[in-house]
Amino acid sequence: MKHLQAINQLFFSVLILLCSTSCSKDDINVNENVTSITVKLKSSNSVLNKVYINIEDVQLKIKEDESVSDAWLSLNAINQGTYNICDLKEDNPLLLVDDLEIDANFIYEIRLVLGDNNFIDINNVLHSLDVANYGNATPSNLISTQLDSKRRYDFVIDMDIDESVSFNEDENMMVLNPKLYTAIRQIQY
Repeated sequence: MKHLQAINQLFFSVLILLCSTSCSKDDINVNENVTSITVKLKSSNSVLNKVYINIEDVQLKIKEDESVSDAWLSLNAINQGTYNICDLKEDNPLLLVDDLEIDANFIYEIRLVLGDNNFIDINNVLHSLDVANYGNATPSNLISTQLDSKRRYDFVIDMDIDESVSFNEDENMMVLNPKLYTAIRQIQY
């Protein structure tokens, strides 16, 4: 019986301690200058249907001076790898960033960072797409917009495939120079 009384006293002591030290949502220090962003990638095309791109990252340019080391903010794309960009239509975009909280800054550009594993399938033969020498491994899109705090933004990057892939006759190679268009939708939360 004495053990039961000791357990009861311990239980009520812990309960009183928890009640007296709990805090409300208002007591929590919330950063007022953050916003949440989601980035998706889709494609527009009519001729090509098997273009594979190697996505490494998505970045935002947050400082006008590009020579500064922290001018570009990496968003750490969650779906990295090689994807058939032609499959990424309006109803099936690729989610690259999902509700990432960042400081509400002015954004100058958004860019994709592509790897070396880019190719096109023509009649079941894979042809490498050059992005290093004649193409563009970091295509960007000017967006020049101020992100407001306590908002959620959806960025949808649309790559025009037919305009992005070309044949360089001088070098006898296929080239990937992505043409991007970005739509931004703001949602209050």
